[in-house]
Amino acid sequence: MRTDDRVLAYGGGWLDRAAALRGDPGWLVERLTDPASLVLPLWRDRCLVDSERAPVRRAAVDAVELLAGADETVFLGLDAGRAVFAADLSGRDGHEACELAGAAEAVDVRALVGALGAAEAAVQAYAKGLLHWHRGQRFCGSCGAATVAGAGGHTRSCAGVGCGRLLFPRIEPAVIMLVEAPGAPERCLLARHQGAAEDSWSTLAGFVEIGESLEDAVRRELAEEAGVAVREVTYQGSQAWPFPAGLMVGFRATAASTRVRVDGEEVVEARWFTRAELRDRVAAGRALGRIDSIDRHLLGSWLDGRG
Repeated sequence: MRTDDRVLAYGGGWLDRAAALRGDPGWLVERLTDPASLVLPLWRDRCLVDSERAPVRRAAVDAVELLAGADETVFLGLDAGRAVFAADLSGRDGHEACELAGAAEAVDVRALVGALGAAEAAVQAYAKGLLHWHRGQRFCGSCGAATVAGAGGHTRSCAGVGCGRLLFPRIEPAVIMLVEAPGAPERCLLARHQGAAEDSWSTLAGFVEIGESLEDAVRRELAEEAGVAVREVTYQGSQAWPFPAGLMVGFRATAASTRVRVDGEEVVEARWFTRAELRDRVAAGRALGRIDSIDRHLLGSWLDGRG
């Protein structure tokens, strides 16, 4: 699979999701017997990896037992014309799942992302989120009847008489923001969250609620957690977030004042940092943001004076 180090983690997936082909059961069956097709096995939201911690990829024709033992198999897309599937072995215990997959262990993709190419991490995150959704949608929320997968694993439909509700995969959007102080000196706001180590600082973030725009979510979260009112809110980028099926949307915002009042629940402390202070932290070996998170991009861009 191709890689591109310029994209954010879990982005840059090169699969053609081939939505027009998902609804053809005969085509999907043929792909599962195609020697070129691949199967990516997962177990309880974890990647199954080999002894070198590389994600296991099995040829579909050699994975008959694995596929037979899977709780769900979904079609992810085409990689240069080659079909790629994901198989969920969550119904087995960990040892049995590893044996079926020919894997050494099961590892969270977030622990692997620094060693994976962008496209590989994106595909693993995609598989994790889709299979997680299937495990949580086995029964209809309207009538309680069982649901069945369709469209190569991209829908589920209620089998209940007189219901037939159609379900689609859901994502959970969240906003994450770098807040700048108004006027000189140039500073950004970082927070220490409940449970975080002393002197551990990060950007502010929160889930989007029903009935609000992304920009509204930025303003609400900053007001609720840090008591900060903001003026300008500018989109910076987004990334898939495998926790397990989120979308993290990055913003930069300008505060109306430097007044800060933390909520004391999610955020226990917040303060303004200059670029010099952040550079000193980097020089002392303190990382700015997680290696796989957009907050590193937001902080790095601000530190470099970009945006």
